[in-house]
Amino acid sequence: MNKVREDANKIIKESIKAVLPEDAVVKALTERTFEKDVVIVAIGKAAWNMAKAAKDTLGSRVKKGIVITKYNHSKGPIDTLEIIEASHPVPDNNSVKGATRALELVSDLTDQEEVVLLISGGGSALFEKPMEGLYIEDIIQLTNQLLSCGADIIEINTIRKHLSAVKGGRFAKECGDVSIYAIVLSDVIGDRLDSIASGPAYPDSSTSKEAFEIIEKYNLTIEPFITEVLSIETPKKIENCETVIMGSVPALCEAAANCATNLGYRPLILTSSLECEAREAGKFLAAIAREIKNNSHNGYGIDLPCAIIAGGETVVRIIGNGKGGRNQELALSAALGIEGIEDVVVFSLGSDGTDGPTDAAGGIIDGETTLRIRNKGRIPEVDLDNNDSYHALSSSEDLIITGPTGTNVNDLMLVLAR
Repeated sequence: MNKVREDANKIIKESIKAVLPEDAVVKALTERTFEKDVVIVAIGKAAWNMAKAAKDTLGSRVKKGIVITKYNHSKGPIDTLEIIEASHPVPDNNSVKGATRALELVSDLTDQEEVVLLISGGGSALFEKPMEGLYIEDIIQLTNQLLSCGADIIEINTIRKHLSAVKGGRFAKECGDVSIYAIVLSDVIGDRLDSIASGPAYPDSSTSKEAFEIIEKYNLTIEPFITEVLSIETPKKIENCETVIMGSVPALCEAAANCATNLGYRPLILTSSLECEAREAGKFLAAIAREIKNNSHNGYGIDLPCAIIAGGETVVRIIGNGKGGRNQELALSAALGIEGIEDVVVFSLGSDGTDGPTDAAGGIIDGETTLRIRNKGRIPEVDLDNNDSYHALSSSEDLIITGPTGTNVNDLMLVLAR
């Protein structure tokens, strides 16, 4: 393994470690006084880690609760808490089972109880109960359309909120007058509380009108009965919830910059709010890499060694039938742009450890990635056009495999050059 790639792997490991939620959950809980019995409701990809930290901190004050997380993201039993695993990024029947059970837990609370709501990314799919008149299959079908057309996460969640009985502030309404203390791990650019996990306990700023504009923008197919449900407005005022944000993508970028500095690189954070198509982001990062290598010697470029850092969330426009995720597609696109260039590595990964419907967190590529792919009998340009980045990067051994990390604060992209 060459020096640059070795350093890139260190940055990946240390950046994820820096945004694990346990310490932040403990801090958020110890800064507040709890005088009532506590019911924990934890939803999202980081739900287990957050719930475990909360239970360990609050101890016997926690009387009951539920953890709703992605399949294979539970790390075992947590005393007094029920654990349900469900599907992401498309909901399934377990998503409904978990949401229904959570509603049962808060349906008969007294004024001597309060809810600690732990929210992390992925909650939009994992925590779902269709509005009256809808079935989960209706939401699945529309979610698949949204994921395929290139809609961004704000647009997707605008639709989801208006179809759900627990999103867009509706879960908080179901808690009645019982107070809610929400601790949020943000995976949404700008930390929009009404969009993280589709804002189950936060006033919704999106409108039915905006939902219909998204339907029209992407020419989505919906049935008349779905139109009727979309016309029902979400709550615009929530009075029983106090919310604190305890982690986000800027912290992930800062952690990467600190680690790069410790390894001897000059870091530059370009943005923590990158939003565009994944393959275009890959072209852009490759162009930066070429510029750095070609012009660093003339006083106009960035001095080597350097680390160019970006955070955010790209989207994939599906035109093929391959397998992959946004980070893998970005990496494959970048690989074509830096073909043959030495001492440069580009990586893109999801901080939660899962990129799209795959077991990879993302991809890490260098100037010889495309050569390795071609030597395996594949054509990287064809794989990119077929949205088959997973198999392309698997053939070159350039997938990033971390397993579930226990956190979820969006994606990290980095160009490392010497």
